[in-house]
Amino acid sequence: MEFQIIWFVLWGVLWGVYFMLDGFVMGAGILHNVLGTTDGEKRVMINTIGPVWDGNEVWLVTAGGATFAAFPTTYALMFSYLYTALLLLLFALIVRGVSYEFRGKEDGDGWKKGWDLAIMVGNFLPALLFGVAFGNIFAGLPMDAAGYHGSLLYLLNPYGLLTGVLFVLLFLVHGALYLAVKTTGDLSSRARATAARIWPALLVVAVAFLAYTRFATRLYDNYLATPFLFVVPLCAVAALLGIRLFLVKGKPLIAFAASCLTILLVVGTGLVGLFPNLIPSNLDPAYSLTIVNSSSSLYTLKIMTVVAFIFVPIVIAYKIWVYRVFRGTVSIDEVMADKQAY
Repeated sequence: MEFQIIWFVLWGVLWGVYFMLDGFVMGAGILHNVLGTTDGEKRVMINTIGPVWDGNEVWLVTAGGATFAAFPTTYALMFSYLYTALLLLLFALIVRGVSYEFRGKEDGDGWKKGWDLAIMVGNFLPALLFGVAFGNIFAGLPMDAAGYHGSLLYLLNPYGLLTGVLFVLLFLVHGALYLAVKTTGDLSSRARATAARIWPALLVVAVAFLAYTRFATRLYDNYLATPFLFVVPLCAVAALLGIRLFLVKGKPLIAFAASCLTILLVVGTGLVGLFPNLIPSNLDPAYSLTIVNSSSSLYTLKIMTVVAFIFVPIVIAYKIWVYRVFRGTVSIDEVMADKQAY
């Protein structure tokens, strides 16, 4: 069972890193028309994420690929049961990518306003849908021997929607902090102020999420059985409070690092409680998809583990190099002077 555990941990890491990296892209995209008061500022915001947003998608593809290779039954049933929701998510991500590339192809106000709206919608929907999806996974899906008994409307239950709102607020704060670090002047100041204004709402929703989780899910069972595990959600709370602390001290870069840690620990909190389930059944635990009954063969997992330990560090090193190359701030003057800019 040790290889199943390794791949469950790696599966969780892939999702956590994806949300950490693409989370600031979603947050910045949702704030596109809120913080961008001029065409120049909107172009600056797009150019802060332009060199990295598509690379961040690698982690989403890898997380999906890891699910397919390590836990094929979970992959098959998840994409069957949640087909409509995942299709909406895919379309939203496509619209987002097209929007970044096409917005600057014409100079007309109508053209740009249309793509500005597409950028906002194309980032808001994935943030919300990812949260709704994981909220329903945490709570469990109505599965039994006859299959799945839910629908798209079933997924829009109070707990799923609360988790969706949590993800949106997390990414809004994350994206605002990223823009505060990557931009200059008034835009940077407004981004930092926006993060500070959204943070109290995030705290309230986070507390509500932790409380509601006790009644809507069985995530706390693992924590109550092994109290030491409470260090994970406690660290998540500490990181969340750290965002506010460093914002007050005028240190947006450290606040952004605390935001990165918060997202990783929030995902970790959910997955620690979920283990060993991948998709629990809220009808009968016997029909839950676990790391044992939905995994690939032991031989397959062994081969994949060797490959993962070789290539995952390479991908991480490459991403570190990319972010180091593009670590500088982006100003309006630079964007206007660069014909290759978005």
